[in-house]
Amino acid sequence: MEKHAKPPLLVIAGPTGAGKSALALRVCEEFSGEIVNCDSLQLYRGFQVGTAKTPESERRGIPHHLLDVLSPSGGYSAGEYARVARCAIGEIAARGRLPVVVGGTGFYLRALLEGLPVLPESDQATRERLMDREERKPGSMRRLLTRLDPVSAERIHPHDTQRVMRAVEIRILSGQSAPPAIETEPLTGYRILKIGVDPDRALLYTALDARTREMFEAGLVQEIETLLQQGCTGNEKPFESLGYRQALAYIRGETTLERAVYLTQLETRHYAKRQWTWFRRDLEIKWLSGFGNDVPVIEQCLDMLRRFL
Repeated sequence: MEKHAKPPLLVIAGPTGAGKSALALRVCEEFSGEIVNCDSLQLYRGFQVGTAKTPESERRGIPHHLLDVLSPSGGYSAGEYARVARCAIGEIAARGRLPVVVGGTGFYLRALLEGLPVLPESDQATRERLMDREERKPGSMRRLLTRLDPVSAERIHPHDTQRVMRAVEIRILSGQSAPPAIETEPLTGYRILKIGVDPDRALLYTALDARTREMFEAGLVQEIETLLQQGCTGNEKPFESLGYRQALAYIRGETTLERAVYLTQLETRHYAKRQWTWFRRDLEIKWLSGFGNDVPVIEQCLDMLRRFL
């Protein structure tokens, strides 16, 4: 009885294109759930075609939280995301409904569930100095971080300039890559079930290749052109993401359309592989073999959740 004193929280994780959203919708229909987005790109308004964001017409009336909450020039750190997501989860649970966290941004999910080390606050003078250096010599922050903290440099994606710069700043201000993990504040007060969607790798790669081509055919280039017409510069954070970066290069005449599609397919497969590696480290995740819209996967998930509840 004691274990049921805490409200339940379901997490659905896994690589991009695995069918997490489809599975979450079915769960929410069965158990009166509400979805909390944990995909960093889906936070942004105006970025629809390349984000695999579930269209409002296909959400079946199920509430979705933390979708379209940021302007292109805005952004959440992992800590900011965790605070907002925890608030949403608390409100859902208070209504007696099931919070279902869905997404593949592993660092955000870790921040939400485990908390983050207490990091030094950003120093404006230091940040401006680093930004100026990066503008004068693109790639200099990456090279500096590799020299100061090779472990962090290896962990951060080469194109994520914002995180690279923050890692350099932390190293300069604190003299270490991150404070000790004992200073984290994990999410408490919930019974948490973590489910991972685990399709066959070859099948997923084939599906991702097809989805990428469909994304370009469905108007990704036109969406970016509209965003630029509305005042975006192309330097905003979401333009660094898969698909948007390559399509923007095509618009600027830096590559061909076919090359942009190919590079997006290639890097999306690499990204899925990194997501698998990240989530496999979490031994609490219960993996289901197949795509999230496969009937056996849905049935296994629903049965697992019934027993958990």
